[in-house]
Amino acid sequence: FDIAGSSLAAQSMRLNTVASNLANADSVAGSAEAAYKARMPMFQAQLDAANPESAGVNVIGVMESQLDAQKRYEPGNPIADADGYVYAPNVNVVEEMVNMISASRSYQSSVEVMNTAKELTMRTLSLGK
Repeated sequence: FDIAGSSLAAQSMRLNTVASNLANADSVAGSAEAAYKARMPMFQAQLDAANPESAGVNVIGVMESQLDAQKRYEPGNPIADADGYVYAPNVNVVEEMVNMISASRSYQSSVEVMNTAKELTMRTLSLGK
């Protein structure tokens, strides 16, 4: 249950960052520094040799992409810089959608693991009847 639970928490964080990236994919800013940068969670396997039941996944942080913002020429935009450029986030919508599908499937798999473990526990308890 602990392993599947930590996986659910990790995939939930992954889905939240994907949602944030997709929500900001069409935003623009007046400078490259102010433009939204895509975020991605970083995971670490948790394994304790002395206590194997405490294994799982830890979210160790959320990193911002180091790719440059996309420079677009839109002189009519009210937030354009002096040269008429606005800066769009470095979010790749197709990659984010693939990431979302992968995260949701991993989440579903973890739910199935928990349901199976619950069912096996209930069957084991019913053996004594």
